[in-house]
Amino acid sequence: MESTERDGRRQTTADRRRELLEAAERIVLRDGPEASMNAIAAEAGITKPILYRHFGDKGGLYRALAVRHTNGLLAGLRAALASPVPRRDRVEATLDTYLLAIETRPQVYRFLMHPADEAAPAESGFDVGRHSAPLLHRLGEELAEVISERLDLGPAGEEKARVWGHGIVGMMHAAGDWWLRERPCSRQQLVTHLTDLLWGQLAAIEDRPDGPGF
Repeated sequence: MESTERDGRRQTTADRRRELLEAAERIVLRDGPEASMNAIAAEAGITKPILYRHFGDKGGLYRALAVRHTNGLLAGLRAALASPVPRRDRVEATLDTYLLAIETRPQVYRFLMHPADEAAPAESGFDVGRHSAPLLHRLGEELAEVISERLDLGPAGEEKARVWGHGIVGMMHAAGDWWLRERPCSRQQLVTHLTDLLWGQLAAIEDRPDGPGF
């Protein structure tokens, strides 16, 4: 009987937490990096102290939202990497999955990566770098695992896979961040350019005849 009651309380707490995260997401989609704990509490129909009780502070809420969105993104990346198509097509699909995610929900991306970039100052005690780094690290480790499992990289394969995994995630993040801000080309064009780079075009392409060489 006691076990059933505890299970019921845990389920109720999990359900309530999910509802609060959904309310937070609605405010983030509306306000982006300026989303505040006050606005999220109002959207959820509760007071801010109750919100703190569930997440501790904005950092705790941020981590919960980051896990929620990283889980969804990783599921999409895994599906792209597992698709039964030629390797280059899988690479393009993987890059496109990431870029589509940030293009579709730019306010969520900005909240997770750039809350201090906007005109409104970050809430006291909130350090974006400390919170966003684990998100990128998790993506890098996941990709490294896939690379290690699928490619024969020799004796130092695990080390190389981790370098490649984190390097590719760093490239996706930096290029996607720049692209989302400036939109210099279409998403598909960006995917093609990045795939060309990964596909060895940097080594294969010739130097300009009038330049110093690369």
